[in-house]
Amino acid sequence: MEIWMYDIDFDLVKTPAYVVDERLLRDNLEILADVIKDTGCRILLAQKGFSMFCEYPLIGRYLCGTTASSLYEARLGKEHMQGETHIFAPAYREEEFPQILSVCDHVVFNSLEQWIKFRTKVWECDNRGVVPAPFMMDVHGDEHASQVHSCGIRVNPGYAEVEHEIYNPCCAGSRLGSTLAEFEETLSKYPDALDGISGLHFHALCEQNSDTLERVLDHFLDSFGKYIEGMKWVNFGGGHHITRKDYDIELLKKCIRRVQDEFGVTVYLEPGEAVALNTGYLVSTVLDVQNKTFYTTDGDREVEMTPVILDTSAACHMPDVLEMPYRPYILDSGMPGEKQYNYRLGGNTCLAGDIIGDYSFDAPLKAGDRLVFTDMAHYSMVKNNTFNGIGLPAIAACDMDGRLRVVKEFGYEDFKSRLS
Repeated sequence: MEIWMYDIDFDLVKTPAYVVDERLLRDNLEILADVIKDTGCRILLAQKGFSMFCEYPLIGRYLCGTTASSLYEARLGKEHMQGETHIFAPAYREEEFPQILSVCDHVVFNSLEQWIKFRTKVWECDNRGVVPAPFMMDVHGDEHASQVHSCGIRVNPGYAEVEHEIYNPCCAGSRLGSTLAEFEETLSKYPDALDGISGLHFHALCEQNSDTLERVLDHFLDSFGKYIEGMKWVNFGGGHHITRKDYDIELLKKCIRRVQDEFGVTVYLEPGEAVALNTGYLVSTVLDVQNKTFYTTDGDREVEMTPVILDTSAACHMPDVLEMPYRPYILDSGMPGEKQYNYRLGGNTCLAGDIIGDYSFDAPLKAGDRLVFTDMAHYSMVKNNTFNGIGLPAIAACDMDGRLRVVKEFGYEDFKSRLS
């Protein structure tokens, strides 16, 4: 597997450790900034995918702000990155909502009913002048100062091409967004339900190219296009793999211009994974090569495998390996049977299914060897946990000059403080 990377001396970090290369992060941000510059759209960092806030000053030089899925994420974005602070949640806690209004300038509701429930609080807050500080002129030359919160509704376009149902926002019975029937039923009961609504938000992609966006957009416009007139923005949500090598950026720009030109609105995008795609690593150490073998089937042949225990865990440190599921690539490794020595790599927990995957190598593994997992910046740090009391990996960054620095280390107190 061909991986584009700058030189890093991974032996300099104590394992396990996430390492984010700021040079690769910058490369991704430059791609996203070109989309902003060429179309006039607004691109936000979706913190649910990547929340390494020590990099927010760098990200903020290229993107337009952050989007959050909770009060805590919103606070993180507001405190560490200049620009807009958006939020969407399936439902809002009433006791938290005043804090959300004090932090966020854009609030997206999951349904018109949710908007009706909270809109009086929004209007009262705006009338009192208790709003987030007006935006300054940002790096893209746009002034987005406002005296009121900009509120929107998440809608379900009723169409998606997501392979895994766990990630499909448009699956049957989805709790995310209003279908057209639900939207119009509420409007029939409350004709003024759209009063105060500035935009519509849809999210129906997962690690997909812009051809899928184009098809989803057709369904969105067929269903909800008649409601966009008079609004200020449309949010295309996340799941756009914009920084992937085979991504069709020109088609993305065409989709953005289509909506902006037809309706006179600003288009927002909320990539999380695309910001950090292929920018990070998880460095691990072999703890034990077990003295036993077993056979597994690879296609039409059987491959003899040896179990290996690492100081990193799928369950604790890369949960998406089990949830997605997927097999992360390890530098200088091969598929089972491709190279001479074959191993099943597992974590150091008591969970029998804490298996990272099957790999082959040119040389036999031994205790103390370093293994480097690629593409480990997104949906790793934000999802990790301390199951079994397994320590969290350190977080490190490689700067523009290739120098490594440890940003954060974790210990016993980090485990203990999450318990009682």
